[in-house]
Amino acid sequence: MSDLSAEDAKLVTLARATRTRAGAAEGAALRDADGRTYAGATVDLPSLHVSAVGACVAMAVAAGVRGVEAVVVLTEQDEVPRADRAVLAELGGAGVTVHRGEPRGTVLESFRT
Repeated sequence: MSDLSAEDAKLVTLARATRTRAGAAEGAALRDADGRTYAGATVDLPSLHVSAVGACVAMAVAAGVRGVEAVVVLTEQDEVPRADRAVLAELGGAGVTVHRGEPRGTVLESFRT
């Protein structure tokens, strides 16, 4: 996390804590254009499946967010799924910083939508 800004390091901490608390496969945290943060974990119920990014975006949209600065996704997957990248680009446009890390919080890659 040393190469991350303090604000992005906070997102890693939020994503890791949320994933751990929920006992979920993934954790994510999102910072909106106003600096507010949202954290979510994978929802995997028989009748509902939502990624951690999807949970964050749903909360942000419900709060009236119109833009996204950055998101952290902590996952065992080798990449951020296409659907998650698409929803981030839809809500935040081009230039949203996305950090993908392993579940313990080590960021493995960063890219922009």
